[in-house]
Amino acid sequence: MSLPALNLVAVFAATGVSFISGFLWFGPKTFYATWWRLMGRSAQQTPGGNTPMPIAFGSVLVGQFFQVLTLGFILSGLGSTITSGLDGALVGLLVGVGIAAASSLSHRIFAGHGFGVWLIEVGNDIINLGIAGYLLAVIR
Repeated sequence: MSLPALNLVAVFAATGVSFISGFLWFGPKTFYATWWRLMGRSAQQTPGGNTPMPIAFGSVLVGQFFQVLTLGFILSGLGSTITSGLDGALVGLLVGVGIAAASSLSHRIFAGHGFGVWLIEVGNDIINLGIAGYLLAVIR
């Protein structure tokens, strides 16, 4: 078995867009305050705990890279059935809902964070995977 060829420009572009999207999604004017409060954290607590911010944000970037790379392999495996950016976006959304959202639900619930935290977190993942699917399908 050999790995399919992927356009690394598309992978890096989709990763960058995902990172920026997450920055906006969890920004001070969007969902950050609600997400933080729903997790039971106070304004005095720092995200990431004692993890230095470059490591925290770096790990987010690495995670998003592998998420996009995996989606790229899925789209590549679907081959000629992906004929447009819309096809790629729909596969990305499906992966977001069926894998990212479904797999994290139990983690959020058993951690006691509830459905609100889960919806905020996976909402960004689903959107990012939809956008990434679009970009991966269009930039071949």
